[in-house]
Amino acid sequence: MTEKTPRLRPALDDVPTYKPGRPAAKDGPVAYKLSANENPYPPLPGVLEGAVAAVGQLNRYPDMACAGLMAELADRFDVPISHLATGTGSVGVAQQLVQATAGPGDEVIFPWRSFEAYPIVVQVAGATPVPVALTEDDRHDLDAMAAAITERTRLIFVCNPNNPTGTVVHTAELEAFLDRVPSDVLVVLDEAYIEFIRDADVPNGIDLYRTRPNVCVLRTFSKAYGLAGLRVGFAIAHEPVAAALRKTAVPFGVTQVAQEAAVLSLRSEKELWERVDALVAERARVVEGLLAQGWPLSDTQANFVWLRLGEHTEAFAAACERAGVIVRPFAPDGVRITIGETDANTIFLRVAGEFRKEMSL
Repeated sequence: MTEKTPRLRPALDDVPTYKPGRPAAKDGPVAYKLSANENPYPPLPGVLEGAVAAVGQLNRYPDMACAGLMAELADRFDVPISHLATGTGSVGVAQQLVQATAGPGDEVIFPWRSFEAYPIVVQVAGATPVPVALTEDDRHDLDAMAAAITERTRLIFVCNPNNPTGTVVHTAELEAFLDRVPSDVLVVLDEAYIEFIRDADVPNGIDLYRTRPNVCVLRTFSKAYGLAGLRVGFAIAHEPVAAALRKTAVPFGVTQVAQEAAVLSLRSEKELWERVDALVAERARVVEGLLAQGWPLSDTQANFVWLRLGEHTEAFAAACERAGVIVRPFAPDGVRITIGETDANTIFLRVAGEFRKEMSL
């Protein structure tokens, strides 16, 4: 008897598996995880207590409509509830967006290198990924992205700030780009790291969404708000897009614990900005240290820095691990290092300096 395996979609053969940032080892010399862009601070005041209280209802399904969170978001960002949709982190909402807009024969444009989930969610949907190379200074090449638009284009991702380079798109260039995009092509402004931006010339995507029906804004509670483990993100888009997102959402995907924690986090704005400001100050210290060592850097507006290391990528990541910090290699391009605890950042700076001297970079 010949055994057969279940027939799976051939399209999945070429889909890369998402690789999360490696965790710090529970034993041994590695003590700090700077590989996943996590917030090193614990949940904001009152959030843990509210989440623990919600755990007592684990025998019940969560509110599928996320009514409390939706109302809080509508008030916080001054948008109609009908223009909101939630999902399992911004990456979950990104997948819903692709499912709602693109399928076999359709194309999705995104910068590259950028968020590694983009090509994955596009290929899983059966659509064709169209990566567009970054400029030499690690920024979006918006002219090239506009030139890549065809009749098959259904969606375009703009990652602002870009992950993993931390670079940004400024207001005038983004508006000029949006003017070139056909009105029936959805442009998704992925703003997972917007709270860390200090460049006044970077737009708030919500301002652009208000007058452009083909603009959707992605946000998350995983980064600045420190709720990475609860998986809750949201989109702001005009009603047809938001309604499609609610249709493609996994039923009951956002847990009640996550909903309660997100609401309480939104109500802790003062404490949030104190922590974000502290991380931005620490980012400045790391950047200044790297520049003093002679590293060429692109301006980062996120909670991480990017070192373009090329063939030295894996060796640098290994050197960091031996010293006690885990960073995120993206071979063969470079390494992304999250801004974490002060001690961790200091270790990283020491390793970076020693590595640069040793390799004569």
